[in-house]
Amino acid sequence: MLCARPVVPVTPVTPGYGWPGVSDLGGRLSDLGFGAGWSLVKSLPEPVVDRAFRAGADLAVGRRGPGVVQFARNLRRVLGHAATPESLSAVVRAGMRSYARYWKETFRLPAMDHDEVYRRVVRGTVGLEHIDVAQAQGRGTVVVLPHSGNWDVAGLMVTRRWGRLTTVVERLRPESLYEKFVAYRQSLGMEILPLTGGASPSQLLKERLTAGGIIALVGDRDLSAGGVPVTFFGESTRMPAGPVMLAALTGADLCPTHLSYTDTGWRQVIHPPMPLPGTRLAHQVRDGTQRLADVFARGISEHPADWHMMQPLWLSDLPPRRGSAGSRPGLTDPLGRTTSGAVPSAGRAR
Repeated sequence: MLCARPVVPVTPVTPGYGWPGVSDLGGRLSDLGFGAGWSLVKSLPEPVVDRAFRAGADLAVGRRGPGVVQFARNLRRVLGHAATPESLSAVVRAGMRSYARYWKETFRLPAMDHDEVYRRVVRGTVGLEHIDVAQAQGRGTVVVLPHSGNWDVAGLMVTRRWGRLTTVVERLRPESLYEKFVAYRQSLGMEILPLTGGASPSQLLKERLTAGGIIALVGDRDLSAGGVPVTFFGESTRMPAGPVMLAALTGADLCPTHLSYTDTGWRQVIHPPMPLPGTRLAHQVRDGTQRLADVFARGISEHPADWHMMQPLWLSDLPPRRGSAGSRPGLTDPLGRTTSGAVPSAGRAR
């Protein structure tokens, strides 16, 4: 019951994951670097920007830093045992270029024609009718998705079509960098709730859903103790309980969604509302999260290069617990090299 006000664990949507292998990019970009990106990249001719970001992606692959190695380890699970070193290498390179495209579009989107972007995104979206129906009936929607494609253009489409979208972000440091990203996404029409330093985001999210609002949360990674155990591509990991729990507590629709790229635009697949099994909350969260994982796996299998997961995801990739015997050996590079024993940072989820 809502009056019980259970605590809903929320996985924040934060800007980018860090760019492995290239200093001062991604999560390690300074406030100055992001400011320069937004001012410079959007003013340069697009072919020049395309070449620069593609070259940066290829450089990162060539350097094979820990993040790229982890990306390859993750994609090897997606591609399965039939993957060859050559096919894996090709998908890793395409994936880094896809991730570079995300950052290029992040920097250029403020200067793009948002009306035209909206029309292009709508043309590339399947399943708009699911949210149309919920909105017409005054029912909230939890849009839950993996770390794929371009979150921001999809968010722009949601706010243009239905007038509202709420999500949660992690506070970045320095504060001025966090404020830049909040202002950027607010300029696209999103309501941004801070994970910390403000009112409880879980309670506010429940209020938005009860009022018929739309919230968006990433749902493919939560390695904390509160994560829900799931099987994903045949291995054990944990995913956040929040999306399913919010839907169960508020009666909102739960719509798994997958984002990917096309050669000239974007593709969004909004799945029909997912029914939750049983009547007990614990059962709904456990089995519902596994069902989400299965839907995510299908979308990622179809568009592996657009899944920008460059951090450890599976439990078998986590370092030993403090105090356990032994130490973690160097990472085996699926692309053909052994790295140092440094563990890739968990980084930031978009």
